[in-house]
Amino acid sequence: MDASFGTIWEAVARSLPDEVVISEPGRDHTYAEFDDRSARLAAALAEAGVGPGDKVACYLYNGAAYLETVFAAFKLGAVPVNANYRYTQEELFSLLRDADAAALVFSDELAANVADAEQHVPTLRLAVRVDERYDEFLRAHEPRPAEPRPGSDRLFMYTGGTTGKPKGVIWRLGDLLHSVFVAVYRPLGVQSPPENLDEAVAIAVSARREGRAPVMMPVVPLMHGTGLFNSLGGLLVGGRIVTARRGGLDPRHVWETVAAQRVGALLVAGTAVCRPLVDELLTGRPYDLSSLRAVISSGTTFGDDLKRVLHERAQVTITDAIASTEGGPFAFAITSSVDDLPSRFFPVPATKVVTAEGKEVVPGSGQTGVLAYCGPIPLGYYKDTAKTSATFRTIDGVRYAIPGDVAEVAADGSLRFLGRGSGVINTGGEKVHPPEVEEVLLAHPAVTDCVVLGVRDEKWGEQVAAVVATPGGVTEQELRDWTRRSLAGYKVPRTLVLLPELRRTPTGKLEVSWARQILTTAHP
Repeated sequence: MDASFGTIWEAVARSLPDEVVISEPGRDHTYAEFDDRSARLAAALAEAGVGPGDKVACYLYNGAAYLETVFAAFKLGAVPVNANYRYTQEELFSLLRDADAAALVFSDELAANVADAEQHVPTLRLAVRVDERYDEFLRAHEPRPAEPRPGSDRLFMYTGGTTGKPKGVIWRLGDLLHSVFVAVYRPLGVQSPPENLDEAVAIAVSARREGRAPVMMPVVPLMHGTGLFNSLGGLLVGGRIVTARRGGLDPRHVWETVAAQRVGALLVAGTAVCRPLVDELLTGRPYDLSSLRAVISSGTTFGDDLKRVLHERAQVTITDAIASTEGGPFAFAITSSVDDLPSRFFPVPATKVVTAEGKEVVPGSGQTGVLAYCGPIPLGYYKDTAKTSATFRTIDGVRYAIPGDVAEVAADGSLRFLGRGSGVINTGGEKVHPPEVEEVLLAHPAVTDCVVLGVRDEKWGEQVAAVVATPGGVTEQELRDWTRRSLAGYKVPRTLVLLPELRRTPTGKLEVSWARQILTTAHP
């Protein structure tokens, strides 16, 4: 089927106009309203000169406006771009310049970081603020008529990955549809992707009217692939997306919303998100979890102790995926009860574990390799041909995504995931490139040397930690405050060890094992 997500959504909205598609605190949106509001935003973007191939940045918290912005871009053949709402102004402008953003839609609470964006991003033509006047802004524009768009239209998903500064991963929508097929269509009993638009609509209408369409709650931000890709897929099959109120994670509010909205699937990011949710369940406060059937997580560590508590309190299937923005899922650990624990990851058919020479690792050999996936994958990185060539490699005539995740294959075929070999730090699903943090620390006048590493953390998977050489006159908190001025909060070192100097070899190389031991002792 050669159709954009937006074209499928338009057709589903025509068939299910009065069904609720998005529930946010205090407001429900029907499919007809979702289509109308997105069409009005598309008209505003087009009036500013935004058209096919232009980038539309989503600097937004979870809510209807995020999905409306994506839908509006799809209607134009424009390219939605995720912008991390944790970014500082400097980080935001850097991403917008890299993406050549033509438009920016942003949450009211983030307005301070958007100030003077037009002066810092030369390609920017329109900035839309989602505040109390947003509805009035939409009403001022007539809905743009629907125009069928092909599956070759694109979406950018920016990821920190292993590349230092975030890089835009380029997804064709047709490839993305096939990528989410198993997670979205298979639970409905659909064994192959729809061949045409009529078939896609029939699947969505049948699922909705029979009560089988997913009701998904992205607890993880929509700016991340886990939240966005699963939500986009849910809308393909007549689903409903439920969002929480803004602000930090409020576990009590999440569980109350699950009960009130009859949520069937929670979208999370491993231990970092599930630890507070499970801790709330362990308080003994009663929650109605009878609607919950699925918990979907990817991209970060998800402990079996947390899975056990969820299984003990709900009839839930937990799908834990090893995946990346660049492709996958590589492998799943699926558990449906405590009897399935400890969980184990098994690769999907499109996954191999290969050596640096491209040879497949033999199960049970004890040899390690990197995960390689040859299913639906992106075109590459935006404006980075060298990195594209390094990550998307052809082996024996087959193109693979190989982002650098190291694994070992057990004799039974299960995977032991060993982390990313490049040294990138994965803290609660957010990727931190150590040189970026080191550069900021070294800019402090009291810092003469430093190294940034990831240390294991029960909640976040990893924490950012640093050993800093300084003659004195500066405190750990002062260095954190200094770093926070330039970088998002999740990049700020949680563990800091201040020493007169760092241990280096005669050739100047840092003794990493020594530094790691120092940090492990400081952060047991």
